Amino acid sequence: MRWYVSIGVLLVAGMLAGGDVAGVAAPNPTNRPSHQANAAGQLADKDANPTVDLELVLAVDVSYSMDMDELALQREGYAQAILSKEFLQALKSGPNGRIAITYFEWAASTDQKIIIPWRVIDGPETADAVANEIVKTPIRRASRTSISGAINFAMPLFDESPHRGLRRVIDISGDGPNNNGAPVLIARDAALEKGIVINGLPIMVKEPSYSTMDIDNLDFYYEDCVIGGPGSFVVTIKDRDKFKEAIRTKLLLEIAGRTPERPVVPAAGREPRVNCMVGEKIWQDRWGR
Repeated sequence: MRWYVSIGVLLVAGMLAGGDVAGVAAPNPTNRPSHQANAAGQLADKDANPTVDLELVLAVDVSYSMDMDELALQREGYAQAILSKEFLQALKSGPNGRIAITYFEWAASTDQKIIIPWRVIDGPETADAVANEIVKTPIRRASRTSISGAINFAMPLFDESPHRGLRRVIDISGDGPNNNGAPVLIARDAALEKGIVINGLPIMVKEPSYSTMDIDNLDFYYEDCVIGGPGSFVVTIKDRDKFKEAIRTKLLLEIAGRTPERPVVPAAGREPRVNCMVGEKIWQDRWGR
């Protein structure tokens, strides 16, 4: 089942207690050359012995539809959330007491840039180092919006991670629908087949505009077309003043392995409320390509 929350509705208190999580085991390959067998053995050991409670990929939209103020708020929101006492308390709620994070920015299907490679956060010092690196990186903007490209870029990052988590989550933030690259449903379903959960942070602080390709009900689009996996959810930002609070709330839920209180009817078995190809259609209608 998937869930959503609009910031201001969620009560964070009490969410850090308990919670069941499940590991993902990889097959044990056989009949391989010795160097491949050694690598496979190391991977099997990593799978069998989780070293972090969560492997979290933060995929952050930097398309031109995001104005500079939003981009700055987004950066500051992640940095401040990672430094918050609530975040550090959430780290302690897991059996390992630490998580692994990687942070990248995305726009078009071929435009992704890793800002923070895989890092373990296990307390104030490591949290401070990650937050400082996020803040000091120059802000950039780029053309097009490819959520599918972001998901496809994120999936192999888990294989490259030196850590194994009890859970694997891709967190997608963005202020518009997919309009470039593969259809978003194809990328989403490929991630779900690998046991990866996708959560969303739809940003709806501006009125929909023809010039920026915004759409009405972007939260519905994320719920029905982007997120997926056990306990997946969205945190919707509709108020610029709540931007940083929303990011912190989302991270706390992810670290604690919790979901918001208000359920969403699963998309399976019914038509999505928003056309999952709406972004591609708008682009085609406008530019004919």
